[in-house]
Amino acid sequence: MLKSNEVSLSDLLGDVTQPDEVDKIELVAIIGAGVMGQGIAQTIASSGIDVLVIENSVERVDIAKENLTRNMEHEISRWAMTKSEMKSIMSRIQWSLDINEVNEADFIIEAVEENFETKRKIFSILDTVAKENTILVSNTATLSLTKIAEITKRPEKIIGMHFLNPVPKVNLVEVVKGLETSDETVTKTKAFAEKIGKRPIEVYEYPGFVTTRVIVPYLNEAMYVLLEGIASAEDIEVAMKLGYNLQIGPLELADTIGLDELLHWMQELWNALGEPRYRPCPILRQKVRDKKLGKKCGEGFFKYDQDGNKIAN
Repeated sequence: MLKSNEVSLSDLLGDVTQPDEVDKIELVAIIGAGVMGQGIAQTIASSGIDVLVIENSVERVDIAKENLTRNMEHEISRWAMTKSEMKSIMSRIQWSLDINEVNEADFIIEAVEENFETKRKIFSILDTVAKENTILVSNTATLSLTKIAEITKRPEKIIGMHFLNPVPKVNLVEVVKGLETSDETVTKTKAFAEKIGKRPIEVYEYPGFVTTRVIVPYLNEAMYVLLEGIASAEDIEVAMKLGYNLQIGPLELADTIGLDELLHWMQELWNALGEPRYRPCPILRQKVRDKKLGKKCGEGFFKYDQDGNKIAN
């Protein structure tokens, strides 16, 4: 028994049995049910956390549900997922058209198109609706978190989480710190990333961060090689995959990202940095004009089936 003047180990260390802050995250809201929103929702639900997905139309919700179901059924056909796992994941995902319902969320992730004004408008609404201590996250690849945070009264709780597509399969997430993002917010966000099975890397805000800034010139140059007639699309893929032991070639990777999304990235980097290596290749602009956006619509630099598998010519 301790004497009155003795100090216990628990006094020195605190109550180590108290749950970590990240364990208190029971509901995550996601704004946007596009390709990235669907992938983020599946990933979070897979970790046992309830998810609320917000969209602006019934049609978009129905499309998202259909795509998410089809993607998981494809995983089941590959023995990468069981039917019971799929049922469990879908049971944790709720859908709504009312952004005000995020008021109970412990963590909110915005995953809409890469448009600065759209994101600013959403964060302005979230700031008034979300709980005071809720961290607001943007899944942006190129935009300034600091400028987005200016529209809110909680800039210290604004942070970026740049997930890569396909989200359930890519184990990396870039945790992007804005000018006023607090260390506490960074710590909690990295812990949350680990809880949902991702390896977080901490980066400071700068156009393109790490992954986008490095990959864009690579993809752009592959497109110029194709445009200049140096090699066919298929031979470019073979050259880079076999020559550098890559699992996927640059043009199929561009199709996986989405050519419209990639064009947005390039334009943002070109405008922000003014470096010629980020100037979009004309063939990319042409593909986007022709609505050949990659795997999500069945055709980009290559053609794909509904499961995203490349169709041989």
